[in-house]
Amino acid sequence: MRMKVPLIELETRMRRFRDKMDVSDPEWKVVVVFSKINLYYFTGTMQDGMLIIPRNEEAILWVRRSFERALDESLFKVIKPMNSFADVKMPIEKGEVPLKVHLETETVPLALYQRFHKYFPFDEVKSVDTYIASVRSVKSEYELSLMEKSGEIHRRVLEDRVPKMLREGMSEAELATELFAALMEEGYHGITRFGMFDTEIMLGHIGFGESSIYPSYFNGPGGNYGLSPAVPVFGSRERKLKKGDMVFIDIGCGVEGYHTDKTMTYMFGSSLCEDAIDAHRKCVEIQNQIAEMLKPGEIPSNIYKTVISRLRDDFLKNFMGFGERQVKFLGHGIGLIVDELPVIAQGFDEPLQTGMVFAVEPKKGIKNVGMVGIENTFLVTQQGGRCITGDNMGLIPVY
Repeated sequence: MRMKVPLIELETRMRRFRDKMDVSDPEWKVVVVFSKINLYYFTGTMQDGMLIIPRNEEAILWVRRSFERALDESLFKVIKPMNSFADVKMPIEKGEVPLKVHLETETVPLALYQRFHKYFPFDEVKSVDTYIASVRSVKSEYELSLMEKSGEIHRRVLEDRVPKMLREGMSEAELATELFAALMEEGYHGITRFGMFDTEIMLGHIGFGESSIYPSYFNGPGGNYGLSPAVPVFGSRERKLKKGDMVFIDIGCGVEGYHTDKTMTYMFGSSLCEDAIDAHRKCVEIQNQIAEMLKPGEIPSNIYKTVISRLRDDFLKNFMGFGERQVKFLGHGIGLIVDELPVIAQGFDEPLQTGMVFAVEPKKGIKNVGMVGIENTFLVTQQGGRCITGDNMGLIPVY
């Protein structure tokens, strides 16, 4: 039985989005949504088509493929078939020609825009990306319930099951494969989605020792060797687990489209050096400090500045990365994609709200050891961040 997004949920999302548009851009006329993630958010189905949201009329989901599946999956009220843009009737207010339109300028490719513009020769395009992201950043009880389920899967697999998987001589790729199978067995939805342009990833980063600080194009603190230059993700077939290695696993999980993010580390065969253990403990301490500040009304940029200002210069070296590859954030929103807004970083000055969810990930690269640190997913509450992915401090000994 396919799980359908409830109609009341879809209606609430649309109402909140329209309210956001009315406040943020009072002159808006029509929004057109193409990206599959946003189509799913607003309609409960992920098809090849587009959603037209006029200011003063009912929204219409136009579907090229598959119209039948859209009807089967979605409770959205108005779904119509189309073969091409020529079939679409764009709502235009009287005298409102040419049309002003809001599009997802971060994700709509130029070729698609040009094909669309051929049939709808509007003369003004505005971005709708931040408005949709702002609405998506505050989760409903329905969405939070799915993230709670994902968080429990994350906890069980990384804290309870992975230590039993680790064995000397296995490759990173073998561990990644077994990890994927375990997640699927527990209820994982099978894909980890990111919003970063042209970003491919399987699960996340799985690295043994120094592999976890190997350079990566991915905008995160850690890394790994990957399968090859053509597929720089997943895990290496050549790097084998040996006694004394630190194992670094930074992966997403998800249920019905909604993700959690978690990083867990393990000491295989023997303990790490004291410097690495001390750095790891400091990262856990930082995570807990950030969690205490995840309350409605707090400002993400202030959280970032407060935490960074408390750290010594020697600790800041290789903090949130390794060498010159240090990222400038401490955590990020998460939901239908792993890297949602807002971000715990400079420039994010809107207050936190109840219903927001953050992955908090203080980490530090250690030469010849790897990436120590931690990451968990937290709900914003009046009492501070509530963790939904487990409370193990990491560096789990596997001897």
